[in-house]
Amino acid sequence: MSLISLASGQSLWRGYEYYCDKKVESYEEIGINLYSGKVKGRGQTYDVCIDLAHPKRSTCNCPNAKGRRIICKHMVALYFAIFPDEAEEYIREVEKSEEEREELNCAMDEMLIKHLKSLTKQQLKDDLYELINSLPEWMKEKYIVEKIIYTERCEDAWQQK
Repeated sequence: MSLISLASGQSLWRGYEYYCDKKVESYEEIGINLYSGKVKGRGQTYDVCIDLAHPKRSTCNCPNAKGRRIICKHMVALYFAIFPDEAEEYIREVEKSEEEREELNCAMDEMLIKHLKSLTKQQLKDDLYELINSLPEWMKEKYIVEKIIYTERCEDAWQQK
C-alpha cells in the first residue's frame, strides 16, 4: 500500500493544503525510498520522515502522529513536495469526484421533482407525515414549532389586526 492510500481523507486534504501553502521548508532523500524533511505546522516546524517502501514506518513529531503508526498531514505535504505530479493527480481526482457527486445530486433532484409531481395531494400528505415521523425527535419538534405553532401564532396575530 502507498503512503497516500493509507492516509485518511482529512490528512490527504490538509496535507495537500500544506503543500500548496508551501509549508514544506526542506527535504532530502536519505536512502532508497526514504525521505526526511521539515514541515511548518501550527506554531512550530515538525521533523518528518517518510518511508515509501514501508509507509507505516513513516514518522512525524507532531502531536497527532508522534508514537503512532498513522499518516499525518505533514507526511502527505512532504510526499506532495517530493512528487508534485502526485499532488496534481490527487486534486484532479478530487475535482472529478466532486463533479460526479454534483451530477448525481442534480439527477436525484430531477427524479425527486418528477416523482413528487406525479403524486396526488393525499399521497403527498401521507409521505410527508411518514417522513416527519421518521426524523430524529429534535428535528420533528423543530418542524412542529416552526411550521405549526409559529405559523398558527402568526395567523392569529394577523387576524386580530
